[in-house]
Amino acid sequence: MMQAWKTLARRLVWDQSDFLRLEIHTVELPDGRVISDWPWVVAPDYVNVVALTEEGRFLCFRQTKYGVEGESLAPVGGYLEPGEDPLSAARRELLEETGYQAPDWTGLGQFRVDGNRGLGQAYFFLAQGARCVAEPEADDLEEQELLLLTRQETDAALQAGEFKLVPWAAIMALALLRLKD
Repeated sequence: MMQAWKTLARRLVWDQSDFLRLEIHTVELPDGRVISDWPWVVAPDYVNVVALTEEGRFLCFRQTKYGVEGESLAPVGGYLEPGEDPLSAARRELLEETGYQAPDWTGLGQFRVDGNRGLGQAYFFLAQGARCVAEPEADDLEEQELLLLTRQETDAALQAGEFKLVPWAAIMALALLRLKD
């Protein structure tokens, strides 16, 4: 059986409030070697949601992001609030960002963003049967446009690289695979 690395010590070197912290860890490798300056990035855990309407349309955004050139397609998503469980956060984000609620939720997995440097956990969900119940109340910094895409349009956009962040492409692919069943 493989042995895990051990954290022997951690030191905070930079703190940007609720969004990002940088720590330096002292870690012991399974063979006993010690690395005294392993960088570790602490970022909030977040959710992404692939939502399908009652009519089978995918709720996606066309938006811009500071670190992405041009426009990108994106699923619903956002950070967990302190003490909030991932499914509650997913339901909240869907309602806030789109004004939709969904009765049928499926977990698509929990994933570490970076296996060697941290960066939080991503929780992926598929929400089906979504219907509009309110006006969106998003406080996102990015300009975005809500789209209702067919499955064919969503699949073509994924294959064309229009979901420009790895987590977004991953959740869309996982949802499309799940929906094949």
